Amino acid sequence: MSPRATNIAVVLVAAAVVVAGIALVAFSFNSAPITHADAEGTSDGVVQRNPDNTFSVDLTASQLNAIKIEPVELREFPVEKEAVGSIDFNEDMETQVFSPYQGKIIGLFAEIGDDVKKGQTLFTIDSPDLLQAESNLISAAGVLDQTTRVLARAQELYNTHAISQAELELDVSNQQTAEGALRTGRDAVRIFGKSDAEIDKIIAARAADPTLVVASPVDGRVTARDAAPGLLVQPGNPPAPYTVADTNTMWMLANVADIDSPAFRVGQRVKVKLDAFPDHVFDGTVTTIGAMVDPNTYRVLVRSEINDPQHELRSGMFGHFTISVADPVRSPAIQVDGVVREIDGTQNVWVTADRRKFTRRPVKIGDLRGGYRQILNGVQLGELVVTNGAVMLSNVLTIAGEQ
Repeated sequence: MSPRATNIAVVLVAAAVVVAGIALVAFSFNSAPITHADAEGTSDGVVQRNPDNTFSVDLTASQLNAIKIEPVELREFPVEKEAVGSIDFNEDMETQVFSPYQGKIIGLFAEIGDDVKKGQTLFTIDSPDLLQAESNLISAAGVLDQTTRVLARAQELYNTHAISQAELELDVSNQQTAEGALRTGRDAVRIFGKSDAEIDKIIAARAADPTLVVASPVDGRVTARDAAPGLLVQPGNPPAPYTVADTNTMWMLANVADIDSPAFRVGQRVKVKLDAFPDHVFDGTVTTIGAMVDPNTYRVLVRSEINDPQHELRSGMFGHFTISVADPVRSPAIQVDGVVREIDGTQNVWVTADRRKFTRRPVKIGDLRGGYRQILNGVQLGELVVTNGAVMLSNVLTIAGEQ
């Protein structure tokens, strides 16, 4: 036989041996149990293919000690939608602080970001209107003093019959008119925010103070300041010198996909997590659902009011929010470690009836909550599953040759 023929014959014989070996392995894998030594070198566990093409594993005593078996439980899972958004000031609780009268700003007492109390001074102005009102007040006080002295003398003269009753009554009328003028003058100055004590001081000193104090009308945080010393301000003429917002509540503005928008309703509860406070959850309520879909992004505005009693939130903060869109559902569930994701992407659990033989079963999973995975189908309530050590069972199967 030629060398060429000899080589061909050797190749054919080797190929036949390989094919025979593959056939033998395939036959053995499908018809007989597969054994392997466990990680600790104890007695072998046994892997077998079931008639329904699933796999089962019989564990040894030492392997059984390394796993935990629990029944499938019924647990509550919320029905929620998630989105991202940003924090903004609650514009419904923002107040623009204008001067009630025209004047020139002479002092500023708050910066952007400052927390202020109701009645706290924000700025002062030199007000000609206040100056005029105080001047009228001083004049009225002087007239009252004069008419009071005249009336006292007239009373003495009347008692000695030096003047007639008509003359006395005229002096009484003048004194009453002066009293009314003083009350009017006090009220006019009080409108500018002056207290009774400050008004009494002006009258006693006979000195007008044109400084008008503009205070914050609410407790809150200064969110804008458009004021500078020397600036002439007019009542209601924008921009407002100061803007103060009540920060006990803030807004969360988010844009959700239009296909999800029907699930949102005003009044739904909101839980917000922010990158700045990863361990804290803020509670809130949906207050507004946008009336239109953005034609460019196909998203709908959802605005929520977030409680912030500690004033921790800042406008512009980025966060994630979860909204409960329906009543919670009760579903079968197992601990999250009981679900094994295989190489092919399937999700499986290991089920047992006798706590020794374990069968791999594919499942469809749902939400994850509190360390438990929702099981939509694949197992029944009360069935025994491996919750700790499920990965070991899958590894046993892999090592045995299934994958």
